[in-house]
Amino acid sequence: MERPITVGSIVYSRAGRDEGRYYMVYEILDGSYVTIVDGDVRKLEKPKKKKIKHLKNTGEVLDNIAGKIITSARIYDAEIFSALRKYNS
Repeated sequence: MERPITVGSIVYSRAGRDEGRYYMVYEILDGSYVTIVDGDVRKLEKPKKKKIKHLKNTGEVLDNIAGKIITSARIYDAEIFSALRKYNS
């Protein structure tokens, strides 16, 4: 069974202008929507609101960044960008 999408999950966009790119879930808004960032096109200042049904969960989670988000520690776009570099090559 597929792991549920959580803060820090790596997801693949299946629809929209950003189709074909990998992102990290930054915030869960409700049962249908999340916000996603990639540190490059979608930065932390302006995350993309996206329907969960348009995303495919890879099952991987960026635990260190998710921990920082949950504890409200400072995170940088460069951290997210480098963590997703192997996916968005």
